[in-house]
This record gives sequence, structure tokens and C-alpha cells, in this order.
Amino acid sequence: MDNLLSITTFLPALAALILGVFLKGGDAAADRNAKWLALIATGATFLISLFILAQFDPANTGFQMVEEGEWLLGLRYKMGVDGISVLFVLLTTFIMPLVIAASWEVKERVKEYMIAFLVLETLMLGVFMALDLVLFYLFFEGGLIPMFLIIGIWGGKNRIYAAFKFFLYTFLGSILMLVAMVAMYADAGTTDIPQLLAHEFGHGDVTVLGIHVVGGLQTLLFLAFFASFAVKMPMWPVHTWLPDAHVQAPTAGSVVLASILLKLGGYGFLRFNLPMFPVGSEVVGPVILWMSAIAIVYTSLVALVQEDMKKLIAYSSVAHMGYVTMGIFAANQQGIDGAIFQMLSHGFISGALFLCVGVIYDRMHTREIDAYGGLVNRMPAYATIFLLFTMANVGLPGTSGFIGEFLTLMGVFQVNTWIAVVATTGVILSAAYALWLYRRVVMGDLVKEALRSISDMSRRERAIFAPLVVMTIWMGVYPAPILDRIGPSVEALVETYDDRVAAAELDGQRVAAAEDTN
Repeated sequence: MDNLLSITTFLPALAALILGVFLKGGDAAADRNAKWLALIATGATFLISLFILAQFDPANTGFQMVEEGEWLLGLRYKMGVDGISVLFVLLTTFIMPLVIAASWEVKERVKEYMIAFLVLETLMLGVFMALDLVLFYLFFEGGLIPMFLIIGIWGGKNRIYAAFKFFLYTFLGSILMLVAMVAMYADAGTTDIPQLLAHEFGHGDVTVLGIHVVGGLQTLLFLAFFASFAVKMPMWPVHTWLPDAHVQAPTAGSVVLASILLKLGGYGFLRFNLPMFPVGSEVVGPVILWMSAIAIVYTSLVALVQEDMKKLIAYSSVAHMGYVTMGIFAANQQGIDGAIFQMLSHGFISGALFLCVGVIYDRMHTREIDAYGGLVNRMPAYATIFLLFTMANVGLPGTSGFIGEFLTLMGVFQVNTWIAVVATTGVILSAAYALWLYRRVVMGDLVKEALRSISDMSRRERAIFAPLVVMTIWMGVYPAPILDRIGPSVEALVETYDDRVAAAELDGQRVAAAEDTN
């Protein structure tokens, strides 16, 4: 099928256009039609994306199914996927129909709500497929707008504050990336990402504003891109926007935020920072490894004292993203394999946990942990599902959460034993806060009068959780299909990284020897 990537990317946007132009909102019938059209569009997008996976050749480490041509104002349109990006495309198309199905109870401005999510899906897919620097930036930054509206219009009481905090944090971080992109074009003479991956940026030490910069241009470009992607992940200490955004966002917004949007930062590290600026990665990498280890421990401790379920899970997400950044900047096969696997696994597990919160919030309209207790007596199906994803979040063997954390820690252990030891304590802390949450919400006697009439999950809710349960267990029991698809591309990335770092070190030795001779 020709133009498969473009069809997958822009089908949700086409559905949003149809919704906006042809469907009048405001009455129950129109709202129902808007929900069904959004569900059909996202479901069709997922089915079409399966053809991408079917045509993908894991043995080919280059970009596949490439589509390119001229765009507006002479800008180039170029799309493609490789072993690193193809599974993120599938994750996005898999999650979005579940997000729409989870939004069935939305009553206000339904048409606009569905349009926002459909446009957001197009923009997220574009990030994972873009092979031009300008196109990538447009998709990357464009995603801020629908998410800003989702939080700001359909969020909680403090939604305006949370929406602006989300927007300003992520937008300000990306300004430096834009400056770096201009510098890259000036140095390489192209915005084509495959050509930029083959281009070697300067790595000789320079002095900027009186500061000696080891690694020169590469380090400066690395830091600029790092500023944007670190906020998007988000990494400690620029993570403070995430708990506010999660608490105020509607359930579906929290699911998209945790399952997909946070992964854009990790994908950016893998697409730009590591392969394009290997010397900068080598210079800054040790600091990032320690930052990640600190983030795991610190945010896990913060999660322990939360009284709001969404905030607890939000801090848990920051801790789990710490494993991702550790694995990426360990810069070895196990570390990067583990980081990618962890991102995919976290997409299913964290999305499911936020849906679990949404199930009881829809019934009781509160996220306070103290408002619950003993739900197992009235909601046995819910208690079972919640337990599964709680244990997966902890990293129980047999679930997808175990594979990602184990591989990541293996990769980091090869680089720095002490960092691996500190990070491993996060596994213990995650068990503490996750089981503490489950104990207080689900276990015990049903003593609160308000909970005596609460109903168990409906068929629609069970249907939403079913594919997430399947993926979490399947990836935990049989991770080979995932690792086989990402393995060759990761191996090529690590090999190129090591060769370039070794060549830069040799150049440095030659320069030093020449200076000594003179």
C-alpha cells in the first residue's frame, strides 16, 4: 500500500475535519455520533498501522517505507520508520481507541473534545515518523496545543493553572532546541534527518562566554536538545508540571499524557542526542545517569506521602522514566533495549492505572485515597484488574514491567555499579507506594457508607481494560517479538555511537600530542 505512513498519520486529522465541518454539536444524537466517528477513526488508524508492522523488516536497520516530497514554502515532507520508531507508532494507534472509549461519559462540548484528541493523535504519530528536522519540530510543538486545550477546558478546578504550567514548561524547553536546529542546518546544510545522522558535528573543545566546553559544538547541541526532551519526559528536577497536569486533566487526557506524550522525550533522545551528538552524550552522560538515579529515589519517596491517587501515579511515572533515561545514556545494547521496552510497557501500565482511577472517580467524584477502602467487597473485578496493574507497575516477573527494568539495570550495571545500586532501591520503594495505595483503596472492610452502593465495572470498562491486560502479560511472558524488532536498530545505533566516540578520543589524543610537540 502506497503512502501507508501518511494515511496512518492523517486519518485522525481527516476525521477531526469531518467532525468540525459536517457535524453540529449540542444535542445527544450529535454527541453520540461524534463519539462513534472518533472511535471508528482511531480504530481504523490502528488497523492500518498493523500493515506498517507487517511490512516492516527488522533486519533492515535503516529507515523503511520512506515517503518524501516538497511541502509548503519549499519545506520538505519526509516520513519513515525504523526499529526504534515503529513500535511507538503502534503504541499510539493502540492506545487512542481505548482513550476514546474511556471518554464515553463526557457530556460537555463532546464534538470539540473528540476533535482535540483526533488532532493530537495525528501530531503524535507525526513525531515518530518525521524524517525532516522542520517537520519533526512542527509535529513536536503542535502537540502542545490540543493537550493544552484538553487540560484547560475539560480539566478540574485548577485546570487553567495546570494547562499554562504544562504549556510554558514544555514550550520554553523547546526554544533552545529550535536554536540548535538552526545551528545544525548552518553546519550540515540540510534538515534531512538521515543525512544529519551521517553528518559529524564538531567536537573540538571551545570557549563560550568564558566557559570551557568539552566536546564543543556537539555538547552545546546536545544540551539544547536535552533541555527540550528532559522537560517532555519529564526528568527531575523539571518534572513539577506533570503532577499538576495529571491531577487536573480528564481521565483520557491523563492516559494520553502518561502513555504516549511522555515517550516523545525518550524517543527524541534516541533519535537526536545519542546518534547525532555522541561526544556530547559521552561528556554529559554520567551526570544524566546520576540525575536519573536520584529521580527514581526522590520521586518514589514523594509518591509515598501523596493523598491524591492521580498524583501518586504521576510521581510513579517520573520514577519509571528515570529508568528510561538511565538505560538510554548507558549507551549499550541492554540499556537501550530496556529503555525502549520500558517506555512501551509503561504506556500500557500507566495508562491502565489512570483508567483505574477514572473508574472509581466516575462513581464517587473524588480521588482522595482516604475516601475509599474495602472496594474488593463491592468491586471484585475492579480489585483484580487494579491488582494486576499495581504488580506490573512494581515490576513483578511475568509482567512487562519486569523486563524493561531488568534490562535497564543490567545495562547501567555495566557502566556504573553504584548508580545501578541506587536505582535498584527504587524497585523496593515502588513496591512500598504501590502496595500502600492498593491496600488503602481496595482492601479491608467496607466501612464508609458512601461506598455501599458502588457498582463494579461495566462491560464497556472491562472491554477497555482487556487489551491492556493482554499486552502487559504477553510482553512480560514473551518479550522476544518486541526485542527482535528493536534489537538490530539498537545494535547499529550502539555500534555507530562507540565508533564515533572512539574516533573523537583518538582525534583528541592527536591534538594533545601535537600541542606537546609544539
